[in-house]
Amino acid sequence: MASSSLGSSIPAPEAVQLLVSSLADDSSVVREASMASLRDIASLNPLLVLDCCYAVSRGGRRRFGNMAGVFQVMAFSVGALEIGESDEAFMGKLAKIATAEIISSKELNADWQRQASGLLVSIGTHFPDLMMEELFLHLSGPASASPAMVQILADFASSDALQFTPRLKDVLSRVLPILGNVRDVHRPIFANAFKCWSQAVWLYITDLTSDSPLDSDVMSFLNSVFELLLRVWTTSRDHKVRVSTVEALGQMVGLITRTQLKSALPRLIPAILELYKKDHDDALLATCSLYNLLNASLLSESGPPLLEFEDLTIVLSTLLPVISINSENKRHSGSSVGRKAYNEVQRCFLTVGLVYPEDLFTFLLNKCKLKEDHLTFGALCVLKHLLPRLLEAWHSKRPLLIEAARSLLDEQSLAVRKALSELIVVMASHCYLVGPSGELFVEYLVRHSAIGEIDNLKAKGEPISPTQLRAVCGKGLLLLTVTIPEMEYILWPFLLKMIVPKVYTGAVATVCRCISELCRRRSSTTPMLIECKARADIPSPEELFTRLVVLLHNPLAKEQLATQILTVLNYLSPLFPKNISMFWQDEIPKMKAYVFDTEDLKLDPSYQENWDDMIINFLAESLDVTHDADWVISLGNAFAKQYNLYTPDDDHAALLHRCMGILLQKVNDRAYVRDKIDWMYEQADISIPANRLGLAKAMGLVAASHLDTVLEKLKVILDNVGQSIFQRILSLFSESYKTEDSDDIHAALALMYGYAAKYAPSSVIEARIDALVGTNMLSRLLHVRQQTAKQAVITAIDLLGRAVINASESGATFPLKRRDMMLDYVLTLMGRDENEGFAESSLELLHTQALALNACTTLVSVEPKLTVETRNRVMKATLGFFALPNDPSDVIGPLIDNLVSLLCAILLTSGEDGRSRAEQLLHLLRQLDQYVSSPVDYQRKRGCMAVHEMLLKFRKLCVAGYCALGCSGDCPHRKYVDRSMQGNFSTLPSVFLFPDREVLCLGDRVITYLPRCADTNSEVRKISAQILDQFFSISLSLPKAALSSGLDSEKSYKALSSLEDVIAILKSDASIDPSEVFNRIVSSICALLTVDELVAALHSCTPAICDKIRQSAEGAIQAVTEFVSRRGSQLNDNDISRTTQSLLSAAVHITEKSLRVEAIGAISALAENTQSSIVFSEVLATAGKDIVTKDITRMRGGWPMQDAFYAFSQHTELSVSFMEHLISVLNRSSLVKADSHKDSHKGDNTSSSSETHVEDELLQAAIFALTAFFRGGGKTGKKAVEKSYSSVVGALTLQLGSCHGLASAGQQDPLRVLLTSFQAFCECVGDLEMGKILARSGEQREKEKWVDLIGDIAGCISIKRPKEVQHICIILTKALNRPQRFQREAAAAALSEFIRYSGDFSSVMEEMVEALCRHVSDDSPTVRRLCLRGLVQMPSACMNHYTTQVIGVILALLDDLDESVQLTAVSCLLMVTESASNDAVEPILLNLSVRLRNLQISMDPKMRANAFAAFGALSKYATGGQREGFVEQIHSTLPRLVVHLHDDDPSIRQACRVTLKQFAPLMDIQNDSTLFDSRAFGSDHRNDYENFVRELSRHLVHESERVDTYMASTIQAFDAPWPVIQANAIHFSTTMLSLSEDQHMFSHYYPQVFETLVNKMTRSQDSVVRAACSSAFGLLLRSTKSTLWRGARLDRTDSGRKSNDPESAKK
Repeated sequence: MASSSLGSSIPAPEAVQLLVSSLADDSSVVREASMASLRDIASLNPLLVLDCCYAVSRGGRRRFGNMAGVFQVMAFSVGALEIGESDEAFMGKLAKIATAEIISSKELNADWQRQASGLLVSIGTHFPDLMMEELFLHLSGPASASPAMVQILADFASSDALQFTPRLKDVLSRVLPILGNVRDVHRPIFANAFKCWSQAVWLYITDLTSDSPLDSDVMSFLNSVFELLLRVWTTSRDHKVRVSTVEALGQMVGLITRTQLKSALPRLIPAILELYKKDHDDALLATCSLYNLLNASLLSESGPPLLEFEDLTIVLSTLLPVISINSENKRHSGSSVGRKAYNEVQRCFLTVGLVYPEDLFTFLLNKCKLKEDHLTFGALCVLKHLLPRLLEAWHSKRPLLIEAARSLLDEQSLAVRKALSELIVVMASHCYLVGPSGELFVEYLVRHSAIGEIDNLKAKGEPISPTQLRAVCGKGLLLLTVTIPEMEYILWPFLLKMIVPKVYTGAVATVCRCISELCRRRSSTTPMLIECKARADIPSPEELFTRLVVLLHNPLAKEQLATQILTVLNYLSPLFPKNISMFWQDEIPKMKAYVFDTEDLKLDPSYQENWDDMIINFLAESLDVTHDADWVISLGNAFAKQYNLYTPDDDHAALLHRCMGILLQKVNDRAYVRDKIDWMYEQADISIPANRLGLAKAMGLVAASHLDTVLEKLKVILDNVGQSIFQRILSLFSESYKTEDSDDIHAALALMYGYAAKYAPSSVIEARIDALVGTNMLSRLLHVRQQTAKQAVITAIDLLGRAVINASESGATFPLKRRDMMLDYVLTLMGRDENEGFAESSLELLHTQALALNACTTLVSVEPKLTVETRNRVMKATLGFFALPNDPSDVIGPLIDNLVSLLCAILLTSGEDGRSRAEQLLHLLRQLDQYVSSPVDYQRKRGCMAVHEMLLKFRKLCVAGYCALGCSGDCPHRKYVDRSMQGNFSTLPSVFLFPDREVLCLGDRVITYLPRCADTNSEVRKISAQILDQFFSISLSLPKAALSSGLDSEKSYKALSSLEDVIAILKSDASIDPSEVFNRIVSSICALLTVDELVAALHSCTPAICDKIRQSAEGAIQAVTEFVSRRGSQLNDNDISRTTQSLLSAAVHITEKSLRVEAIGAISALAENTQSSIVFSEVLATAGKDIVTKDITRMRGGWPMQDAFYAFSQHTELSVSFMEHLISVLNRSSLVKADSHKDSHKGDNTSSSSETHVEDELLQAAIFALTAFFRGGGKTGKKAVEKSYSSVVGALTLQLGSCHGLASAGQQDPLRVLLTSFQAFCECVGDLEMGKILARSGEQREKEKWVDLIGDIAGCISIKRPKEVQHICIILTKALNRPQRFQREAAAAALSEFIRYSGDFSSVMEEMVEALCRHVSDDSPTVRRLCLRGLVQMPSACMNHYTTQVIGVILALLDDLDESVQLTAVSCLLMVTESASNDAVEPILLNLSVRLRNLQISMDPKMRANAFAAFGALSKYATGGQREGFVEQIHSTLPRLVVHLHDDDPSIRQACRVTLKQFAPLMDIQNDSTLFDSRAFGSDHRNDYENFVRELSRHLVHESERVDTYMASTIQAFDAPWPVIQANAIHFSTTMLSLSEDQHMFSHYYPQVFETLVNKMTRSQDSVVRAACSSAFGLLLRSTKSTLWRGARLDRTDSGRKSNDPESAKK
């Protein structure tokens, strides 16, 4: 009964009105919440929602700002109505409102209009006639309303075709009369409506085939509409009107009568075709309409076709260009529009073809004959598409199609070629290609498989690229071969004709692949070969072989050309002599394996050269196995014919030269050879370097068998060049003379001479070389200016030198005449001409220089030996190459390698005895020092590699002679040199043959290369270690007579073995620690050096320590330190002094601080391990000079001497002696100053002033050293401070408080002075952490900052010096009684931190606790809170004793007037509860709870968060008599916790979560773990929070009897000062009300909550509150136990006036 009365009394209409009003709220959050609530309510009482929406909607947009939202709610509500539930009259009112809004504006697509249309469509689903009648009223009204009404009818037809279609007659009867007055701007809407209506009819007919809606009246209407659209609208000037009209007509053609359709065709077809002329984007739409038209007029079951083919020609002619356009779009467009349009066009042609196949065929062939590219392309595409589909109908047209395709073979358009190629493949698949015509089409595919981008066939605007055409033809050819067996008889042996002609070169890979496939499929190749020989038009085997061999040139060619050619050769081997076939069976698989992995092949920079050599060897061995001279001659003739197939700039031409050369080498007919040599030279283009080189190599190959014949030819060529000197003089006066031709001839001649010498027999080469060099014939080849010509001449000179070396290998030894002159030639050619600009590529110059270095190496390696002048000239011209940049690496790398080889050659061929060779070595090494120590990474690497290579060569030289080519072991070259050496020095002692150790200057060399062992580059580190190993290996390998070092041989060899072990580790393990490796290297070297070498290394250490690479400099310092540490006792006073000066010089030049410190560390090591007084004297003397001559305050990187002082003061062994030394210096300075002062009257004033100034500077240096000593933290300096450490800390701490007090008043200087003093103290005692704290926060003026600073200092001291804490605490405890407030605050701040570390001082702790408790009543809030903080921070062992006292203090301070003190008290309470006993807390548990509850509403978020957390922490003490009272406190606080679970502050949210979990066991909530461990509970999202509140409320209302109390507390939170808390309270309260079964509570609180919601909804300025109220209304109304309100309706008259009041809704 109570439920019924309550349900009837629920003011649901008022709530819904508010929600509807909130749809116009300014906040989108409120609007969304209101919309969601209205949707929920509408599902329960849609009529009430409609009533409220109806009330606000009667005023229109001018009275309500969000009519779109209202209409959206109304549409949903109407959709929620059950059948029979709706009131037709009311629906009519809603429809009128919607239509009134729609027609109130001339806009047609506004948001509110779309939603109003949606409402009308929803009404139409219930009352279609009502909705339509309302629309019909406005159709006959103002013209502006008609389009909107028609659009609604279209939407209704699309959404409910089954209800719309039976009413189509009524619609058409209303719409038809107004069609004539529709303006162009509205016609697209009407046309779209007719399209939708037609689609609805088709859908209706499809679903209900038995009941057709198209009676005579409808047909009449449709015919009339069709006629109007066709006659009037399709001729509109507005493009949009025409497009939409054609789209509508395309849907209507199937609905009108055949008679009308037939009569409409003359107009309709042009209208559709007209769209193709304007915009290609409309092609898809037009084509779809055209397809519908063709389908209706040609394929109708009710009669014959309505169109004759003649009538269709214009249609088909229009569609053909569309194919071209959309074929391109289909390939390139990311959308599917082009593809769909292309497919629709093909459907149109197929439709026509099904009716008129022969006519269509004739039409398409005629279009092909017009030679218009776009029409031809379209026709070919259609033929390709329709041929498989109309195969039977077009069977008799096969000859015509073949003839038409043949006529198009010469078309130039790439698009037409592509389409024709595709058609040829389709024709072949249906057996159209037979006989000669088939070969013609196959040739067409092959020819177009050979084209490429270089053919420049792509015309402007051409949609197809040559690459695309080539791919299509290549794939088509493979398809013919692989998938069509019938094509085999056409392809074989016809494809062999496609190999030799030049025009098919690009298709050779594809052709070879096809031939291989044909051969593979044949079980036996014999019949195929017979067919080859039977046809005269097939190339001969020799022609095929020569062509394919030359085409093998590029192993990386596309489509695996080399592999395909080798496969074909293998299959065709029966065509050649039998021995060749057997040889190829073994050789061809090896060659195929070499080119199989092209990616791996690319890694080899010389892959092309190696491959060409393999081809030549393949050809040579093939010729050798034939034993048929006639066949070789015929093959040579075939090679001669090949020259016409390649352009001179083609690399294949160079290979062809070589092939010709190796063949002529096998021929014995001298006349034939001479003739072919002349032919080769005539065909060669020597202006092209590659062709020139190929010719030269070919001449060389011929010279191997016909040397005199080749030399005669070269002599003739040289003589025919003309009087070159005279012509060059003339060229100075005539610009017409071109040196390029002469350069090319000279370059070619030089190369031919060179390769002739290379390949000629060694037994006859000496005389030829002597003639060439001795007669100065070579000089005629040197007047070249182009880089490529220079390279050729240099290569020729190199080849001559190598020929001499090769002859010596064979035992034909002779010196090279005029070798030095040839070196000068090479060096001259290597440089850039003065007149030469930058026109020539610098890359070519680098190539020239690399070749020149190689040639120099060759020339240096031959007899006679170099003179010193020549050596210096060569080195001056070449060493600079070490500085070249790394790029291009493929050129620079070989150049540097050649340079290193040259230096090694110079070393090996210089000197007559051991000493001279060693001096030569040192000379070369010193020249390389600038690169070894370069800051550039690659220069260091190059320098070290060069040094290492030279040492390797030198070591071999010292041990067993040398080889000019760098061979190791026993070789004929070394034997030659050894014999000469033995002849010269066999009678001399070994001391003369080998160098002395002193000549090697090991000390200087070691300190030069040792830093490289610590280099950043791992390769440099490895090489430098090997360099040092080579040096000492050489020194120890010298004869005993040369060893006068005094070293222990056994230890030396042991150290060398250790060094070699390190090198082995470096080579095998790249991950080893570089520092460990360096340490072992230094250790080994330290044992290997003699005393003199050690001294030399130390005296020369400055450059090493100043190395530009930091790691290397550090390594040098480490090495010096190791040297003086282990062997410092062997140094005399002079050595110590000079070493100190070297180290100081290095320290001065080093600007990087850390590196300088390390250098000074080496000085400290020197002082420690030698006589320290000498080192200290040198350091102070240098410091005194710096003070006199330099501004030490502005020195870059700081003053080095200051770093030295710091180093001495920090040194364990040196600190005492250094202090004593400083004191002695200060004493001496004082005496001098006193004496000077006494005698100052004897000299002039200027001199006295100068001396006084110098003395002051020296004294200042000593004082500066003493200050630095204290700051450095030396033990001697600390002793005086350590005795009074606690007093110093206490005084400084208290003064820090006083100075901060002065600083707060604006006096900063005292604070700065004190901080400086404090910093010095920190440095003295070694407490760097304290110094950092002071530097970071020392000058902060804010009280919290400097209080924290003191606390940090106290903490630092307590950790570093715990034994001092007791004495410091005693001092500071007494200081709490001082009258100065800032000092008391400083003392309290320090004590609050020190007390944490005072657990072991029981008596002191008691005194401290008493003092802190006494001063919690201090006048200063800072002192009060710091004392409290100190009390709670005492050690836990002590806290157990003082817990009761501390908690009492906390309880008192919770009521403190200062909020910061209260916050500290709450925080401290949290800390105490972690360890406090139950006995200490339980007596005052309720007092603490009450005070914490009061602090939970503080405006400070930290206070609230800590208060909630502390309240939760107290829960563990509710175990005794206080439990019941504390539980009551929990229940009183629970609503506050819940609403703060989603506080704006994250810390509050977290504190509330933790507290709720702690309260759960005391609240007896079932399944609390599931509830409080859920994801929603820990989430920060509002939706998750609301879900958790819903679950918690369900538990509370079902399990707790205190829901009434919760509601009361929650309602109080409605007035909280935080909007989000108000919103949370609203949600919590309404959730509990909606879930509660207690009718008494419901009846008691519901009106109160509801009234509050209304007030908040209308008055709150916060959107989050209004949104919460909106959601709450929906929650209450949806969840109430009474269902009576669901039948409630609104008094539409009164409520309408109320709701339309602008003040009734919060905007």
